[in-house]
Formats: sequence, structure tokens, C-alpha cells
Amino acid sequence: MQDRPVVLSGAAAAQAAEAAGVLIASVLSAMDTAAGKSYQLSSGIALTAIGFATAGFLAVVAVGLVRVRPWSRTPALLSQLFTLIVGIIMLQGHRVEWGAPAVLLAVAAAAALLLPASLRALAREPRSEPAAAAPPVPPAARNRPVPPAARKPRTPPASRR
Repeated sequence: MQDRPVVLSGAAAAQAAEAAGVLIASVLSAMDTAAGKSYQLSSGIALTAIGFATAGFLAVVAVGLVRVRPWSRTPALLSQLFTLIVGIIMLQGHRVEWGAPAVLLAVAAAAALLLPASLRALAREPRSEPAAAAPPVPPAARNRPVPPAARKPRTPPASRR
């Protein structure tokens, strides 16, 4: 396993904190839906289910960052972008208690993910070259006719019954 930079641990912690925040919001949504405070029961159930699934996804990405898995970089950055947008919308809606932490976490985690130490740790290994490729055929040899002795015998097509 590769060494994990401290900034990558910070990004994973921010990702886990966002997962916890979404989980708390989902629990609150479930409580409101159960109490009949949802506009429609079906939409309350759907929003709650989506919230729990999102919290699980964010937690899986946080574990991927902790384990220094290259696949986790892109979803982590995209979730930071989404969290930033949602945080700004919350600030505009006068929900400072939810918006300010969201914006701060998103900016801090994105910065930690884009630092050179994190980029190096999450970089994929270059693919190895194919084993032994056939040598290139010179252009002059490409158009030469094949002598009859070197040709493969043709088999007649199978008869149809």
C-alpha cells in the first residue's frame, strides 16, 4: 500500500463529515415524513431513500481515499463540487447553520485533493507495454504476392441441408 499523505487523510475526513451530514439530514427527513410533515408521503420517502443512498456513497468514497485508491479521486472531487453548490444555495436561503459548514468542507477537501502530494498518491500506475509485438512489415513487402506454397488451403463452405 502506498503511503498516505496527511492532506489526503484530511480530504477523507472531510468526505466522511459530509457523509455524516447527509445521514443526519436523511434521518431528519425520515422523521418529518413519519410525522406527516412531508408535502406528499411518496416524495418524503423517496427523498429519504436518496439521502441514505447518498450518505452511503460518500462513505464509500471516504474509505477509498483512506485506502489511497485511484478510483476515489474523481467521485471525491465531483462530490465536493456538488457540496459547494448545495452549500451556496443553502447560504442564499438563509440556512447558514448548514450552508457554511458545507462550503468550508467542500473548499478544504477539494484543495486537499488537488495538492501535489494527493495527486501523486492517487495517480494510476502507467500500463505496461504489450509483451512481444510482431515486427512491423516494411511497405515494400506488403504488396508482394504470396507464393502458392505459402498459401493456406481453402476449405469449401459447409454444405447446407
